Amino acid sequence: MNTPIVARVIEQPKSLPQKLQRQVLEFARALAQSIPRGVRAQRLSRFVGAMAAEDAELLRQVIE
Repeated sequence: MNTPIVARVIEQPKSLPQKLQRQVLEFARALAQSIPRGVRAQRLSRFVGAMAAEDAELLRQVIE
């Protein structure tokens, strides 16, 4: 069974009643929102002062 997981997830709910399809959708959305994004500032604090102010300003300008 080499069918990609996404394709199987798409196929499976098709045989369910609409009410259960909605539950599947809500569950998938809840899972997507539960994925941690970014890092806490506390974890980045060790990098404070690691770059000269001039370099940091140049980098900021390049990003903009």
